[in-house]
Amino acid sequence: MSDMIKKLGALGLCHLASHFDDVVSLATRQRMTPQQLIEHIVELEQQERASRGVLRRLARSRIGRFKPLASYDWNWPTSIDREAIESAMRLEFLPEARNIVLVSAQGLGKTTIAQNIAHQGILAGHAVLFVTAAQMLLDLNAQESARALEARFKYYSNTSLLVVDEVGYLPFDSRNADLLFQVISRRYERRSIILTTNLAFKDWNTVFPNAACTTALIDRIVHHSDIVAIEGKSYRLREAETNKAARSQERSAATAKSGPPGKKPKP
Repeated sequence: MSDMIKKLGALGLCHLASHFDDVVSLATRQRMTPQQLIEHIVELEQQERASRGVLRRLARSRIGRFKPLASYDWNWPTSIDREAIESAMRLEFLPEARNIVLVSAQGLGKTTIAQNIAHQGILAGHAVLFVTAAQMLLDLNAQESARALEARFKYYSNTSLLVVDEVGYLPFDSRNADLLFQVISRRYERRSIILTTNLAFKDWNTVFPNAACTTALIDRIVHHSDIVAIEGKSYRLREAETNKAARSQERSAATAKSGPPGKKPKP
């Protein structure tokens, strides 16, 4: 039996190798014909491989932990294009190699939205990479040869969907602007990008203050892009204030229960 399981594993029938006894038992109970048994095994292997594929793409995506969009409070922002975001969640932008640009101040959920769209891409079978602008540019700058740099450009350029988070949070010099321009240009009209930023494009000169390519960079990002602006107060700040109020109420209730300091509660 162990030899049979090893042979099944060598053939790539991993699910059958791991659940051999269960499959045989089910086939016996249900009196499957040889054709029914083969169809059952094929279905199980397809499901197993699809599941492993999702886990593999999820691990490679570096998407990290995120809150599902189902928990997003659509009523909190004062302005948000929910229809555009739901369209992006259906991945309608991918076949046309369109971009999604999420623009908002901090704490309004643009990174969470980007992560959810990226996750949908992974479930749909696409190779996805999630990276902050700072991480990507640090990686590109660390390459010590033209050949190594070219390999990293291909890494960022060839994945089906690239998510570049937090553009605008840190200023970059001209070299970093050129590196980002290279990535954007190589994906231009070929593969989609999701980009999050806390700045309107007119303020990008503060991010790349001395870069000659800023205008061309913005032009390639904006062309074929759906730009979703989110306005309002920080969602995280609201959560912090809510938690602070809840803790204050808990302390007040505890104080009322135990009585003023120095006095014992009445029996």
